[in-house]
Amino acid sequence: MTALARLERWCARQCNGEWEHHGGVTIQTCDNPGWWVKIELKGTALERVPFDRVAENVDDANFQKGDRWLACHVTDGVWNGAGDETKLEKILDVFLSWAERHGS
Repeated sequence: MTALARLERWCARQCNGEWEHHGGVTIQTCDNPGWWVKIELKGTALERVPFDRVAENVDDANFQKGDRWLACHVTDGVWNGAGDETKLEKILDVFLSWAERHGS
């Protein structure tokens, strides 16, 4: 199953009349260039599940140190994944692998 199909399935399971109105999923480009994915965890089964930061070629503040980079972390109840322009599928896979491991 593709990352996009997995994300569609995960989102469908979260829709409860509330979650989709207060956050949901945002995928946008950033000027590094690259991608930034934000996923609201409040109101999901992942809200209190620890997430271990994933980082490739970034510093401790998640600023890129080269052309190919990735940074995924949770801040204030929002899962954030960012990476260079080649990393959208990997960003989604990092999130979905974590979500699926925790039954979400």
